[in-house]
Amino acid sequence: MSQFYSNESILQVLFVTVVLGGGCALLAGRAIALTWRSMWIAAIAMIPMGLAVRFVHFALFDERLLQPRAWLLETAFLIAVSCLSFQRTRALQMVRQYYWLYQPLTPLGWRLRQDAPARP
Repeated sequence: MSQFYSNESILQVLFVTVVLGGGCALLAGRAIALTWRSMWIAAIAMIPMGLAVRFVHFALFDERLLQPRAWLLETAFLIAVSCLSFQRTRALQMVRQYYWLYQPLTPLGWRLRQDAPARP
């Protein structure tokens, strides 16, 4: 971690990146899924969020603002959290809204019910 963050402790990095950034990514992925948009929109939305997390590191802990490797690491984490949140929300949407057609398969997926009506 010292090659990515020179002035911060591990707790500071975890708080800013995981708690603040990850929480925002979780809520953003959920909100994008609830509006029935595509998952790639949730991933693209995390690019400016990664810049915002990088800015918080810069403003609060005197890190370098333009540090590409740290930004890529943080953005990759935010994209993963956002996409997982999106998929979980989408799975819940499909099972709740189309209960007669789909049933839960895993926490992130669904499947066609055995007693689902035949397609015309």
